[in-house]
Amino acid sequence: MGWDGDDLAGSMEDAAERQQRLIEERARLPGKTPEERARKAELESWRMSKARIVGQLEGAVNPAHRAMLERALKAIEEKSSA
Repeated sequence: MGWDGDDLAGSMEDAAERQQRLIEERARLPGKTPEERARKAELESWRMSKARIVGQLEGAVNPAHRAMLERALKAIEEKSSA
């Protein structure tokens, strides 16, 4: 079964509509300034990075690689606690 141009266009339109609805919903969130939303997004990004680094650290065997991951983890923890 191949891609039909109309199906693809419809899927793209649906995705654009969902994205627009999410943008509108976020804009209506009470008490959330753009700065608060940006800080929350930044913290979530750090949380995900930390989880990725911890996962990599669990499997790292090369001492230099482990040291690099430990430094990265320390930096993320310092940034997220500030």
